[in-house]
Amino acid sequence: MLSLFRHPVKDNIKLMENIIDFFLKPYETATTLNIVLEILAVIFGVSSVWYAKQESIWVYPTGIISTTIYVYICFQFTLYGDLIINVYYTLMSIYGWYMWAKLFKGEHIEITTSSIGDKLKALGIFVSTAAFVICVYLYFNRFDRITDYFDTFTTGIFFAAMWLMANKKIEHWLLWIGGNIISIPLYFIKGLGFSGIQFTIFLVLAYLGYKQWKKSLNNNLQTV
Repeated sequence: MLSLFRHPVKDNIKLMENIIDFFLKPYETATTLNIVLEILAVIFGVSSVWYAKQESIWVYPTGIISTTIYVYICFQFTLYGDLIINVYYTLMSIYGWYMWAKLFKGEHIEITTSSIGDKLKALGIFVSTAAFVICVYLYFNRFDRITDYFDTFTTGIFFAAMWLMANKKIEHWLLWIGGNIISIPLYFIKGLGFSGIQFTIFLVLAYLGYKQWKKSLNNNLQTV
């Protein structure tokens, strides 16, 4: 008779154990170096998004450190779509750093909304990026996991978002929000739990960043 009754406490403990195992099991075969590098990449990545929210140029040097580390990690895990993303992030961060600082002109670009031309360019970046990632996966004969298909989509989203951010277009936050929502479960499935947590934080910061940039944009419009 006693076995017919559920034990909420035991059930909750079992659930927590399953969650912990799901999070930690992929790291059982990982080297200490890879674990430390992923944690560092997460720390610098979160810092980068925080600086982006504050419209601080430090978004780029911290972001470059994070994405450079992720290039190595993704190569180790054969995550070619993510590797391409982070190579692109690194290059676009250099471009964005220049655009935000305008080191050679002493100018400062303001937050603006995307024009029709900007949106068409972003769409072009999305389509061409997705096509390129598909070619890479086919070349390596790697369309063997469901995450590979989602990688193709999110890579295109993030490439377009990074270009819009470099040019201080407020819509980049909306792309980050959508891409982060998709990426959160993907990284847990890939066995990169710390990165899954990172993208959860990214989602919150992207929402807050959009609100803050929207407020700054409205203030700029009122002073014009």
